[in-house]
Amino acid sequence: MILITGATGRTGSHVARELALRGVPVRALVRNPAKAAALAAAGVELVTGDASDAESVRGAMRGVRKVAVIFPNGEQQLALEKQVVDVAVASGAEHVLKISSMEALPTAHNPTHRVHWDSEEHIRASGVAWTMVRPSFYMQNFLSNAATIKAEGKFYYPFGERGAAALTDSRDAGFFAAHCLATPGHENKSYDITSPDKLSFHEVAAVFSRELGRQIDYVPQDPAAYKAYLGRFLASRWHLDAVCDIFAEIAAGYVVEPTDVFKQVTGRDPVTLASERCLRRESVLI
Repeated sequence: MILITGATGRTGSHVARELALRGVPVRALVRNPAKAAALAAAGVELVTGDASDAESVRGAMRGVRKVAVIFPNGEQQLALEKQVVDVAVASGAEHVLKISSMEALPTAHNPTHRVHWDSEEHIRASGVAWTMVRPSFYMQNFLSNAATIKAEGKFYYPFGERGAAALTDSRDAGFFAAHCLATPGHENKSYDITSPDKLSFHEVAAVFSRELGRQIDYVPQDPAAYKAYLGRFLASRWHLDAVCDIFAEIAAGYVVEPTDVFKQVTGRDPVTLASERCLRRESVLI
């Protein structure tokens, strides 16, 4: 049995679904079973509980050998991940997989990247087998721009004129994690996964223009004004500062390099932004 946290999120849901599709017994710890009804219909066992509650995690661990640690970025993320790992190990788990980030490095200063690195270190020190799945900038991040792309033919970020990113489809990240959990040979390995795409945001706009059949433009924003705008939606000052610090790094020219790890390990080509047409498939831009 494999336990998934964060199973109702974009990446976690694909981990859970892929495991169920492969016939691997998989259980999801969820706060709201109604929100996870589609997972249950796909064959995922649901356990109601909260990862912040050690007793909930302990109850979900019955018969579990492997745990997938998948949490959204946030101020409480490290404490939650450490607690889940500690309870899992104490309950007899033999393998912990974490969805991390390619930017998680021992030299990381950004709080989000630092949390991922510190969590990785905690897992590596836990005494059980581990696997780190480390995607890059998710293509699905652009879905937050769907409204302005649809209404104005534009999307806005404070990435300057030259900001760029290596892109990963979140569904590929979920597929890759499920593959690592369902097949042998991934113990104590760290995988950096991307698509072949390393694109500036103007190049992203060109892909959208071509795939949607109309002009789409990326419009660079003033960082301070954009932070004020985001502050209307992000209640946590910690999260706001961390996100805007990442934006500043991108604007300054920081970008990871694409890898071919996804195909090497799974034998399948990763999705590219053009082949994905993720915004069109989500039916938000038509």
